Amino acid sequence: MNKLTGRDCADAAEPFDLFAAWYESAQKSEPNDPNAMALATVDAEGLPNVRMVLLKAFEPSGFVFYSNDESAKGEELRANMKAAGVLHWKSLRRQIRFRGPVTRVSDAEADDYFASRPLQSRIGAWASQQSRPLESRFALETAVAKYAAKFALGEIARPPYWGGYRIAPLYLEFWSDGAFRLHDRIVFRRDAPDAPWRKERLYP
Repeated sequence: MNKLTGRDCADAAEPFDLFAAWYESAQKSEPNDPNAMALATVDAEGLPNVRMVLLKAFEPSGFVFYSNDESAKGEELRANMKAAGVLHWKSLRRQIRFRGPVTRVSDAEADDYFASRPLQSRIGAWASQQSRPLESRFALETAVAKYAAKFALGEIARPPYWGGYRIAPLYLEFWSDGAFRLHDRIVFRRDAPDAPWRKERLYP
């Protein structure tokens, strides 16, 4: 892995080695969830919606997260397969933001990731009707107990309404804090997911 950090971002030829180096540093310095990212989508009226999710994989093909497809973000993505994300690492005074088209991960990839989740998280995926009205906390606890009993023996299959999404960035910006708000901003752009990157520096 290329150990690019801080001001070295100006020397990076492509963004994913740089992302990997910054992410590795964040894993060492962030007290909680260095993979937490703000995910932005838009609803049918074009009104933006943003929430925190967990980044579960990254490679040159894009950034992967998982969700209930029937949630608000799942419905919004189904209508408009584009999204933006931001990771902010307060301990490092850095952030990375990106945006681009979204595709579904393969069923095999989603199955493998779902199987790696803790038992209670897998049961929760079955019990939670994500983003829909909940009459009471007791109703949720009852649903969890129901599925815990149902899956007491054997494997827990991935729910048919649960899967993964991959954002293929067309824009990636690396931001590093600077004195007197003279921050460093290095941007990588491309016209399509298989196109070459162009790099430029922005005013803070």
